[in-house]
Amino acid sequence: MSLFIIAEAGINHNGDLSIARKLIDVAAEAGADAVKFQKRTIDRVYTKEFLDSPRESPWGKTQRAQKAGLEFGEKEYREIDRYCKEREIKWFASAWDVDSQRFLRKFELEYNKIASPMIVSQELLNEVASEGRHTFISTGMSSERDIDCAVEIFTKKKCPFELMHCVSTYPMEDEDANLRRIVTLRERYKCNVGYSGHEVGLAVSYAAVALGATSLERHITLSRAMYGSDQSASVEPAGFRQLVGAVRKIEHALGDGSMRMNPKEIPIAKKLRGHLEWESSSIEGTVYGKKS
Repeated sequence: MSLFIIAEAGINHNGDLSIARKLIDVAAEAGADAVKFQKRTIDRVYTKEFLDSPRESPWGKTQRAQKAGLEFGEKEYREIDRYCKEREIKWFASAWDVDSQRFLRKFELEYNKIASPMIVSQELLNEVASEGRHTFISTGMSSERDIDCAVEIFTKKKCPFELMHCVSTYPMEDEDANLRRIVTLRERYKCNVGYSGHEVGLAVSYAAVALGATSLERHITLSRAMYGSDQSASVEPAGFRQLVGAVRKIEHALGDGSMRMNPKEIPIAKKLRGHLEWESSSIEGTVYGKKS
């Protein structure tokens, strides 16, 4: 099974379609399998008190102005859908509320995503699972009970899913990665497990792939200096190209773990063991020993 690489554009487009198209370009040119966005109905996700509270941003002086400025509507998502088809890359989005999930249905996307904050929303979990689309479920900020509940819902509805190990700090410190949890999740839930990373740099992501992650999601940005809460935990275009290239090499290098001799080694073995009484029985194994 090939590693599925997700370029998380999220809200790093800052409400600007031209930036969104450039992020799609970054994902497509690097060789990612999909680019992902985020969708919210702000009056359902946030309280009126919060939205009316002060916040300085390029869009105004309240939280509402900032949140509304980051959101795309149907017109923008139609363009995203069109442009992704032009660039021949899949796209999908994580919905933060049921209304947003229903909105996304009109695009007939191949994948769904449960963002870490939403894994505790049984209403959203049931809504997404009812669609029967392959769903990536991030497990940041989650207890075993939270994950048990999500897995139970998707299993009962026979909806294909994949857990994604995630630590929800932005940016994440390397010592907090706990990558061995990938193995723990895989053994506990008997399912594929990916990795959604928020670290600075690429080394932790490489290690996640080496541990057998079946998917990899990283935030992308045009520049980490841009406005936005996710920018500092994102990967710039050159770094994302490097990441994709390297993890594809790691994926090939992992092999299947078999004990048989590599056929390419046999002529070398014959040459270097020519002074020994050695017989190549088959590429499944060898017999050799000292001359009598």
